[in-house]
Amino acid sequence: MAVMSKQDPSPAFVETVQEIMRLYRSLPPRPSIEDVAAAKSVLKTVENEEKIKLEEISMEQPPEDVPEELFSVLQQVRKTMVLFQSHQQKKEALYLVEADKMFETFDGLIQRASLLVSGDTQDEKVTTFREQVRKFDREAVISDDSLVKRKEDGDLDKDDVKGLVRSSSSKASFFSGENSSEKLNLMKTAALIENTAKTGGIVLDLRGKLMDQIEWLPVSIGKLKDVSELDLSENRIMALPPSIGGLQALTKLDLHSNQLINLPDSVGELVNLIELDLRANRLKSLPATFGNLTNLMNLDLSSNEFTHLPETIGNLTSLRRLIVETNELEELPYTIGNCSLLSELRLDFNQIKALPEAVGKLERLEILTAHYNRLKGLPTTMGNLSNLKELDVSFNEIEFIPENLCFAVSLRKLNVGKNFADLRALPRSIGNLEMLEELDISDNQIRVLPDSFRLLSKLRVFRADETPLEVPPREVIKLGAQAVVEFMADLVAKRDTKAAPPKKEKGFWFRICSICWPFRTANTDDNM
Repeated sequence: MAVMSKQDPSPAFVETVQEIMRLYRSLPPRPSIEDVAAAKSVLKTVENEEKIKLEEISMEQPPEDVPEELFSVLQQVRKTMVLFQSHQQKKEALYLVEADKMFETFDGLIQRASLLVSGDTQDEKVTTFREQVRKFDREAVISDDSLVKRKEDGDLDKDDVKGLVRSSSSKASFFSGENSSEKLNLMKTAALIENTAKTGGIVLDLRGKLMDQIEWLPVSIGKLKDVSELDLSENRIMALPPSIGGLQALTKLDLHSNQLINLPDSVGELVNLIELDLRANRLKSLPATFGNLTNLMNLDLSSNEFTHLPETIGNLTSLRRLIVETNELEELPYTIGNCSLLSELRLDFNQIKALPEAVGKLERLEILTAHYNRLKGLPTTMGNLSNLKELDVSFNEIEFIPENLCFAVSLRKLNVGKNFADLRALPRSIGNLEMLEELDISDNQIRVLPDSFRLLSKLRVFRADETPLEVPPREVIKLGAQAVVEFMADLVAKRDTKAAPPKKEKGFWFRICSICWPFRTANTDDNM
């Protein structure tokens, strides 16, 4: 191989080297290692999404009144649209991957040029190259004068020539994340994931920050090994990649207000998860592995399309808060009784016809709401809920309230309103609920309050709108809760007084006899 001699280089030689350097400097910024990794992740994600969508379209069946050939055209249009969207999403990533390959080619050429202009040993060349890499790390932008210097005597500075090798770390990252209000496309999302993984970030907040076109997350999300809190809420994500299971440090995951249809089985690998928010999605079921989340304490499944919950829900023995409002649930699994630490259970706006007797095992339960369901009664085991403070079963079809409920003596709020024609009486022992502060019996058919109502000394709110109460009368109810309690106390006291047997009066003949035969009448008095 020909190398530069020790004598001074010719002007033509210098000009050739300068031309090589000028062309190299004219290149755009080189993608960083993280950018290239993000681009490859995007390509894989888009390809997976494209494959699944195309398969779904192929599985579609034509409606009865649509010709098969016409429906086939519709399928082709849909498939072409999927391919077009994939092309749009891959465009940026493809550019970065191809650009990186071109830069590798340039690197090889520059190293060849450097060897040709150097007369040093191989070890010296390697050392000098490393020094120049460090120099480029320090200088984000290098001027022409700093790259090429000509000494006054016409010599070419060897160190400057060896500066042709660039460090990718000296180039600006593809996505800096400086504009927090910027909506991220798939490429920028993947770049942010790579950067977070590299820096060991523990919190990643992408709430409402993804473009509407992003329905699938990059598969590289599994690299976030150190992230403990991940917020992906308020986007349009339809599916999570299986790699989500790699987030072993995750304790809080917020996915509310997306378009999720299902969850991958790998969700069950997030064994350190404590909080999971899945509300306002399109979920109909949970994976069989969901029961592995034994450290889960807060779970929100509200505003989805669940018709049932899996039996494995009973494996979530650390659960404190379970929200399943606004679904299509018809029942709760009996295994719910295994969630013995549960303190809050919200079942509102479902189609539940009965609560399982196992509810009585939830001895730490403090709040139970189930309004707008189809309940006809309450389980007798509810008397075991000694810590229950709030119970709302309004807007149901409840026909009776079991006496056992009155053993839940910590109850402070009780709403049995809006059961309309079904509920006709309160339990006779309702007075046992001495801590009760609020009671709503509106829109029922209750006509008489039980005598024990007088014992509700802490009652401060009593609602009985549209309930045909006769005892107490409507005028008393308008005076407030304590007026009703006092009325019932007076009513019972008067009734007890009237019911007491009167003392028998001594008649005229008795008085005559007491004069004539005092001893006998005295004995008679003693025997009375």
